Amino acid sequence: MKMPQLLILLLTGLVQAGVSFPAEMRALPGQGKRASWDDMNVMAHGLLQLGQGLKEHVDKTKAQMRDVNAKLKSFNGTVAELERRQLEQDEALKARSKEVGDRERLVFALAKEVVVKVEEVKKQNEDINSRMDGLEEKMAGVEPVDSNYSDHTRVPLIQRLLFVQSRRIDQLVEKIKQQQDKLEKQSLHLQALQNKVAHKRVKSQRRRDEETALRGEAANDGNQSGLARDCHELFVQGQRTSGIYTIQTESSQPFNVLCDMTSERGWTVIQKRHDGSQNFNLEWESYKRGFGSLNGEFWLGLENIHSLSEQGQYILQVELTDWAGQQQPPARYRFHLDGEEKKFTLHLEDESPSRDRTIMSTGASGLPFSTGDADNDLTADVNCADLLSGGWWFSSCGESNLNGRYVRRRTVARRQRSRRQGMFWTSSKGQKISVKTSLLKIAPATMAQ
Repeated sequence: MKMPQLLILLLTGLVQAGVSFPAEMRALPGQGKRASWDDMNVMAHGLLQLGQGLKEHVDKTKAQMRDVNAKLKSFNGTVAELERRQLEQDEALKARSKEVGDRERLVFALAKEVVVKVEEVKKQNEDINSRMDGLEEKMAGVEPVDSNYSDHTRVPLIQRLLFVQSRRIDQLVEKIKQQQDKLEKQSLHLQALQNKVAHKRVKSQRRRDEETALRGEAANDGNQSGLARDCHELFVQGQRTSGIYTIQTESSQPFNVLCDMTSERGWTVIQKRHDGSQNFNLEWESYKRGFGSLNGEFWLGLENIHSLSEQGQYILQVELTDWAGQQQPPARYRFHLDGEEKKFTLHLEDESPSRDRTIMSTGASGLPFSTGDADNDLTADVNCADLLSGGWWFSSCGESNLNGRYVRRRTVARRQRSRRQGMFWTSSKGQKISVKTSLLKIAPATMAQ
């Protein structure tokens, strides 16, 4: 029986004893004194039991209250510890973000320095090329040396000069490659730091959600990274300045892109060539990951291009300039790129409004990507990538190749030897265009009309 019910029964008994006490004294006048003492003893005993029960109940209640207070203090200590850890995580993230910002500024400064050095080397190369052209013309005009001719040492001298100039060119090219390698390593290191910061933010957000759930509050299930999916989404968010931004597609980690912001939309650039500073004669893994510098010439990477393409229907725009300085009419295609399991097959549907335009046809089944070490072209007996240089979507070996060698001004003989391996495109009239600059960029089809 519970304590409150026992107390109620004792009180009820005492009340009944008190009510019946006078009646018993009147009924038994000869035993009144003895009866009154017995009743008093009963009442005193009942009151003692009642007091003892009340005391035990109060002591039990106090013990329960002390236990509840101890648990409340422990819970408050846990909440305070979680808040302290959250503050430490926020401070650590701020310090990490500052470090990444400093490294990013350092990389941009190095990039600017490399661009200046590349321009200087390019001018030196042009000067050397012009001198070599002049020397070749002189050598072409030299008559066979007569045994009686006193200046018979002229031809060997010119040959020695050509050898020295050639070696100087090789040294300059090697220096450019070393600078580009350093810049690429810095860019990769910066991207790795950005990925770490993004991962830290995700873990911090998850921990914050757990703490919020512990306090009984609703968690925020919004976008963890907060990064745009492409350059046009940045345009919609209010960005209007062309430059380098960090994006994250639906199926990839964050990566940097070059955005071309026009008055109507934001384009994500996937390939850019204008001076030949980057070597494009690379193998499958390089084309898969991407290479070059977003501040100069680069290839965004087949994996990154595929992750962009998987987000919806995109438009590809091709912008070319020939060696006469004439800009070709832009060509537009509905664009989709399959994944590596399908050899990054390209699917295009022409949308250019003009008839006098550059064209590229992939057919209904598309064109797989080919490199020198991965022959996936549609020509059975020839590796087009090995023959023409670079990696591209080859149907045959003669339609187009915007990733071929960058062929600068040469003599007639050199142009004939290197023309097949240079950058070229076929117009709608069937004319092959020798390309000086190329820009490939994509934007969502719903906004690129």
